[in-house]
Amino acid sequence: GLDQVTHRFPELIEPLQELPGDFILDGEIVAARDDCFLPFKSLQQRLGRKVVGEELLAEIPVVFVAYDILYQDGTVLLDYPLYQRRVRLEDLPFDGPLGSSLQALVRYVEKIEPMFEAARARGNEGLMVKDPDSVYKPGRRGREWLKVKKALATLDVVVTAVEVGTGNRRRFLSDFTFAVRRSQEDPELLNVGKAYSGLTDVELTELTEWFKEHTIKDFGRVRLVEPQIVLEVAFDIVQPSARHKSGYALRFPRIVRWRTDKPVEEIDTLEAVRQLAGEP
Repeated sequence: GLDQVTHRFPELIEPLQELPGDFILDGEIVAARDDCFLPFKSLQQRLGRKVVGEELLAEIPVVFVAYDILYQDGTVLLDYPLYQRRVRLEDLPFDGPLGSSLQALVRYVEKIEPMFEAARARGNEGLMVKDPDSVYKPGRRGREWLKVKKALATLDVVVTAVEVGTGNRRRFLSDFTFAVRRSQEDPELLNVGKAYSGLTDVELTELTEWFKEHTIKDFGRVRLVEPQIVLEVAFDIVQPSARHKSGYALRFPRIVRWRTDKPVEEIDTLEAVRQLAGEP
């Protein structure tokens, strides 16, 4: 079932209750201070506490950013065009920790780049580009809503385990768990994520045969393999993870290329991951 988290954000309850009328909003709670968004891991600290004390409230303040309004005072707004829904949304008297997302109407692609750079400077992942006439489709974006973002960086990693793919990839060992070295001096491999997109069918065919021939342990759908295949992976952010021994996981990783030119001794280290996570 769903997790009730209202009590973890007590500073939002009263401001929301004071808004007039009945409504359903689509939005996001984000950790923010001085008009800058804090890393996602900061919000995770709030989510991970059963009791949120005054110290944590002060250390990690949050705001609610409304993107859309889906229902208002007896009227379902899902089939209303976005520009009409936004008028209704912006008529709500948001104040304090409540606000609506920034928006601008653009007609030319060239106008998007400076807006994107400004969003990244504020700590956003990127932009959402939406058709003003679009209706709201729960659980689906479609071509009317496009996410515009760039990878934070890339890392060179080594594949430690593979899994049989799904759908069109079910004939390949195409889902790769990958790792970095603990350090330049310590070759211990520490997993930091899993990716399956980015390689061609030709590459997947070749790699599938290689993995079958270099399997350390076969668990059926999953195989531990010899750590020799180096990949360059892109991702959005680095976040803390209790799942991996490294303590980190790459969010939305995707394969940039198969690094046939790079030996496993030259892959990135845990220190590089820490730096990208913004930690000393």
